Amino acid sequence: MQIKKLNLKPFYKKIETFSPKLYWREILAALMILLAFIFFGSERKELLQIIPNIEQADVHWLMAGLGVTFLYVFLQSGMYVNSFSSIGLSLKWIDAIELFLKRNFLSIFLPAGGVSSLAYTPIQLKKRGFNKPQVHQASGLYGFAGLFTVFLVGFPVIILFALSAKHQTQDAWVALIVLMVIIAAIFKMAKGLKKKGKLYRFIVKKFPKSAVVIDELFAANVNNKKYAGSILYSTGVEFTGMFHIYIAMLALGLPASFAIAAIGYIVSVLLMITSPFLRGLGAVEISLVYILQMYGYSTVDALSITILYRVFEFWLPMFFGILSFLWRGRYLFIRIVPALLIFSLGLINIVSVVTPPLHPRLKLIRTFLPLDAINASNILVLFIGLALLITSAYMFKGLKNAWRLALLLAILSVIGNLTKALDYEEATFAAFIIILLLISRSQYRIRSSAKFIRMGFLSVAIIFLSVLIFGFVGFYFIEVKHFGIDFTWRQSIEFSVRSFFLQEDSLHPHTNFGRQFIILIQILGFLSWGFLLFTLIKPFLKVEDTTETGRERAKFLLSEFGNSSVDYFKIYPDKLLFFSEVHEAFIAYRIANGFAIVLDEPVCAEEHKTEVLIEFYKLCKKMGLKTAFYRVDINSMVWFDQLRKQKIFIGQEAILDARNFTMEGRDKKSLRNAMNALQKKGYVTAIHKAPLKKELVEKLKKVSDEWLSAYEKEEQVFSQGIFDAKELMQQDVITISDEVGDIVAFLNIIPDYSPEECTYDLIRKTADAPGGCMDALIIKLVEYAKEKNCNYINLGLVPMTGITEPNSPAEQLIKFAGKNLKRFKHYHGLRDFKEKYASEWKDKFLVYENDYDLLQLPLALNKVMQP
Repeated sequence: MQIKKLNLKPFYKKIETFSPKLYWREILAALMILLAFIFFGSERKELLQIIPNIEQADVHWLMAGLGVTFLYVFLQSGMYVNSFSSIGLSLKWIDAIELFLKRNFLSIFLPAGGVSSLAYTPIQLKKRGFNKPQVHQASGLYGFAGLFTVFLVGFPVIILFALSAKHQTQDAWVALIVLMVIIAAIFKMAKGLKKKGKLYRFIVKKFPKSAVVIDELFAANVNNKKYAGSILYSTGVEFTGMFHIYIAMLALGLPASFAIAAIGYIVSVLLMITSPFLRGLGAVEISLVYILQMYGYSTVDALSITILYRVFEFWLPMFFGILSFLWRGRYLFIRIVPALLIFSLGLINIVSVVTPPLHPRLKLIRTFLPLDAINASNILVLFIGLALLITSAYMFKGLKNAWRLALLLAILSVIGNLTKALDYEEATFAAFIIILLLISRSQYRIRSSAKFIRMGFLSVAIIFLSVLIFGFVGFYFIEVKHFGIDFTWRQSIEFSVRSFFLQEDSLHPHTNFGRQFIILIQILGFLSWGFLLFTLIKPFLKVEDTTETGRERAKFLLSEFGNSSVDYFKIYPDKLLFFSEVHEAFIAYRIANGFAIVLDEPVCAEEHKTEVLIEFYKLCKKMGLKTAFYRVDINSMVWFDQLRKQKIFIGQEAILDARNFTMEGRDKKSLRNAMNALQKKGYVTAIHKAPLKKELVEKLKKVSDEWLSAYEKEEQVFSQGIFDAKELMQQDVITISDEVGDIVAFLNIIPDYSPEECTYDLIRKTADAPGGCMDALIIKLVEYAKEKNCNYINLGLVPMTGITEPNSPAEQLIKFAGKNLKRFKHYHGLRDFKEKYASEWKDKFLVYENDYDLLQLPLALNKVMQP
């Protein structure tokens, strides 16, 4: 039997690729954390003993420590303000605080976090117009100031430590010398790069593209006077750390020494700086406890001081950093959480009713309330729970009446839970929800329809009267055997009303007919109340002018002020039209899922756009609608920025320069070959001028239907058109026909209100059309544009492509989805096609109000694009 020899070379090759040098940071960080576990494990007994110490800490000193923490954040922010100011940039204090808190939080989890976190730039700074090189310049100055002041303050402190401890100071001296060497090396490298010395020439030779980056980084002239302010703030930061340890000693009632606090702080900071991960977590604690023990503090006292110091210096700033990240998503929080809590309260109410009450509480409540009232409270809480479950779904949509109803039901929940069995836990939860609803009331703006509310009340009243008559007749004339009762006329009315209001539980039917009779009345009652609930929160929508007169007026305004390639679709039948009462202006939009989604921007004179937008926002607020503007050009963002709206990049429009387009050159060789191949096969490209003949439109319809079927496409509207035979007859069309005259591809040319520009809408082909057909249509369109003296051709939007530097997590998600998700891969093919012709790409944006809108807008946009 022959044994096959194993080929182990790939395995050994993988082993060889693992180099401990590549992972030294992670290994060292893991070692520090393991040492921390061993240290705290060995000190378990002492850790248990420090709890009483911390519990008995002086509250006044603890508040002082918290105040110093706020001062610490203020001084760190001051370093940023002065570092930016030293290179001529004005950084607001609020932005500096956000920058420090976020970078401080990230530095805990990034390798070499103190340095690598400086690469993070919040969106707010990008909005202020700061570019990356400027931010990196200021951040480098900030980082250098921090290192310099540690040495500046630390040098005399280490000398004091050496003189007082007289032994085991070698590590501290080594750390300080290393820090001094690092500072000197950074200074020398920066000087060499700025003066373009040997280091600069070496880097540029190895990495030519880095030259631009380095030049930009060192281009700024540093104002030494203002940078001295950053050094001063940084020195203050070092003293706050010392005061934190000193205050921890005082708070615990231990002998306090500022000198010992200074020594402990400097040594711990040196370890934190040299720590590659988690800002020295573990190593700082071990070193500080060790130093405090050297000066006579017991292990328990040293641990207590260390933990309190780390709360002030590490954990509180980290917590503030978390809050700074969460603050951006506050609108998301106050829209989602109340609805979820309302749903939870509904479940809690239902569970509370169906589970047995606590006997002592029930006994106590019966001394104040009769049993009938307690039973009524149980039924009330049950139906409040059901109503809350339904209401929560409408709260997600931002309906004003849903918020009002939720508030009322939450108040009734407090009363009902207290009166049914003194369930104060459920009542407290409901009270908390009431507070949250009051805080978030501004998020619920969509008004309900007064017409539907009137209809709801009227319907319930009619149904109630009908059921009352039905129940009265039924109970009064029903045979005794079904309930064992001969109902009087008063009992008949009473039981009918109680059954309709779902409160009847005293009747005990003896037959199936009796049970079905009661259930029928209760079902009618339940459906009536459900219908009333629906009509109370049915959204109110005001439809604007969509008459032919309105569209003619809009067409006239387009001829006066139109300047966009999508203006033609603003008067499409799918649009609602808002006309300004102040200026000659209109806005085209559609309503979906509580949003008024506008195509592009207002059509009016530029000086009036801000006022028209404000007018439209007021109308939408009155209707309870949120707003979104789709396909807004980067040059138009100035009007939305004035109104403090947010934007997200959605794609780019391709612009072809028809004047300079040519088929000559090596880069157009493949196009020339494709055109020649089509010609040899007998295919002919032609331009058909409007009005088109009916026979031609029918042929185009056949091509369009085959394209929709073969490529599994669906007609979409809003920012594009559908195949409309009547509309198509009035448009110029370019077609490609085979040797027998059958059309295999076409595009239709639509009005373009952008100056010196033309564009098309539909570009479709049959399943068996030869390759190069689409290219032939575009090349013929260039010829058409030149004939019409149009200098440019708008080739349309390519969604989810062209994002180079995402400015928000949402844009990062769009970039990732566009590149990696199969569903959006075809956009890259579309981009490749248009890339062959585009001489310019225009950024397009979706403008919205707050981050919560981004969760709802995809569905709303999908809805408005349906015919």
